[in-house]
Amino acid sequence: MDSLTRFITGTLRLRVNQSESVVAQQWERKSLGFSLTAGCNSKQRLAPQTVQRFRRRVRKLTRRTRGVSNERMVEDLARYWRGWLGYFGMCGTPSVLTRLEGWTRRLLRSAIWKQWKRGRLRHTELRRRGVDVELAAQAAGSAHGPWRLANSPALAIDLPNAYFAVLGLPSLQVRQ
Repeated sequence: MDSLTRFITGTLRLRVNQSESVVAQQWERKSLGFSLTAGCNSKQRLAPQTVQRFRRRVRKLTRRTRGVSNERMVEDLARYWRGWLGYFGMCGTPSVLTRLEGWTRRLLRSAIWKQWKRGRLRHTELRRRGVDVELAAQAAGSAHGPWRLANSPALAIDLPNAYFAVLGLPSLQVRQ
């Protein structure tokens, strides 16, 4: 670091910010929300802090206590996703985006399930949307919480990915 600083300040006559400058392996550092994977074929991946910020923001937008309709919640989330994808959409690790998309849809299903407060309403909503009587009764009478039930077959049938696409939620799949 010292020899690089001397070269930059002496030869190039530039100023070096000591608090932001470091000499390290490429996979140990992040820059502008991205980092690189280790190995000979490095890929541009999302930095862990970027994923944490994304999750925090999505949790805030899908809070059950926000007092907005499902359509408004999905509209706000879609607006955030489009902006986020414009910057981070071309990362070299699409599996991270796929996991984030699945996690977000599960959060939405959980919020909708929680809005249907009672077992009778839950059963009615599931039946109205084409879920089998037995599966609807099993899900509506379950003692498990909204997060666990959001991953159940009943809600996968009731609130498929196509339902959220109709509401305007884009996909987080990597654009080629």
